[in-house]
Amino acid sequence: MKKSEQPNPQIEITKDGPYLVKGGLPLSEQLIVTNAEGESLDYAEGRKYPAQPQYALCRCGQSGNKPFCDGTHARVHFDGTETASREPYLKQAETIAGQTMVLTDAENLCAFARFCDPKGRIWNLVKQTDNPEARRLVEFEAGHCPAGRLVAWDRKTGKAIEPKFRAVARLDRGHSKKGERADLGARGYSGYLGGRQGLRGPESADPLPLWPVGQQALLQRLARGVSSTTSGPCGRYKRRV
Repeated sequence: MKKSEQPNPQIEITKDGPYLVKGGLPLSEQLIVTNAEGESLDYAEGRKYPAQPQYALCRCGQSGNKPFCDGTHARVHFDGTETASREPYLKQAETIAGQTMVLTDAENLCAFARFCDPKGRIWNLVKQTDNPEARRLVEFEAGHCPAGRLVAWDRKTGKAIEPKFRAVARLDRGHSKKGERADLGARGYSGYLGGRQGLRGPESADPLPLWPVGQQALLQRLARGVSSTTSGPCGRYKRRV
């Protein structure tokens, strides 16, 4: 490998330790922008972290240098046992059929970002997809789902409709107005750690295989007031078929 080349971007889940991010993967915060009614509209980029060839992200929730690991997991004897299901996505998902599209919904993967709620809610909109505007909204809302819960499919081709992203590690920080941070709300989450297209892995410390990343992956929900949960990663990976 030439010195100027970076290895394929990858996130490794280490045993009872941090997420090890390799391949010069960019890291930035993403803020969910809402309207006056509190509906999620889009992402706005927040803080960007300096590029590094490799870095470790806190998984125990107790680092003094969040989002990065400072070794606290070893001192507190963090139990990072992975609890995510390895069941393929389509076996977990409910199917909602519309005129020109199908929506699959694995509710247990939800990150509560609420992009699915505006303009009548995606579960209703998919049944109206003979209307071009309803179809556009279904594509947009499913494509903005950060956890892989919702996937929109074209009925004619049978293929998933998903946006293309550059490979990046993300710290999604919840809802905001005019760039100000706010909590995700009812379920007690203020954000989530995830990755986007182009990642190899994530590789698991558990000998059981993880399903591959498609367009987006939710690694871990972030509880209010801290930067990660203490029960290990959610490990929810999109497009597991």
